[in-house]
Amino acid sequence: MLILFIGDIVGKPGRAATAAFVPELRAAYGLDLVVANGENAAGGLGATPDVVKEIQRSGVDVITLGNHAWRKKELVRGIDALGGIVRPANFPDGAPGVGGRCVETADGVKVGVVNLLGRVFMDPLECPFRAGRSEVERLRAETPVILVDMHAEATAEKVALGRYLDGMCSAVVGTHTHVATADERILKGGAAYITDVGMTGPLESVIGVEEGPVIRRFLSGLPEQFVVAGGPALFSAVLIEVDASTGQARRIERISRTL
Repeated sequence: MLILFIGDIVGKPGRAATAAFVPELRAAYGLDLVVANGENAAGGLGATPDVVKEIQRSGVDVITLGNHAWRKKELVRGIDALGGIVRPANFPDGAPGVGGRCVETADGVKVGVVNLLGRVFMDPLECPFRAGRSEVERLRAETPVILVDMHAEATAEKVALGRYLDGMCSAVVGTHTHVATADERILKGGAAYITDVGMTGPLESVIGVEEGPVIRRFLSGLPEQFVVAGGPALFSAVLIEVDASTGQARRIERISRTL
């Protein structure tokens, strides 16, 4: 089976690129499932129920989140009523939403999707390693096909988590830094891995926002208001082929398009 994972969707340009390329890629590859990180999809910070539904209408089946999950109060209140959305599993007990869920493809194949949040250079949370293993083990009772989105800053933390969950899941994909890495591979236990899928958002930007305020902040050390940039949009994703019977990945391939 073929799973497409789309890197961090940033603002309206990222949503436009998703709407433009997902139907094309679904038709070209005969995709079974499309997952996207949407934690920056609403104005560059957070998501709302309306934005989630817009992305889903573009052909995305499951949306993962990250450290900006609760930036929009609408999502805090509305996430439990939404289907096909996963927030980090290592948020404290009592957080709204779910950290992992099982979805079914059109062909009846069940796929587990888990979202985790790193702790290095991030706000302190529960251990993503322990939370990730717990969610993966829970979902393995339903399916061997499990994709994990590790939303983290430090490359070492993502690599370590990939090695830790290798053999227990089908793929560990990194998000958050908005810069695609070139280390896609199949790990020795059969999991597809990449440290960061990259960004789906404004190409002429600093990780999605207008360059001027970012440069001025680096030069002055003073606060600046960041605004999602315009112009052409980059679409960053990975295509993962998985053996549905064993859950092991056969290949992982980076996909990059410009709108």
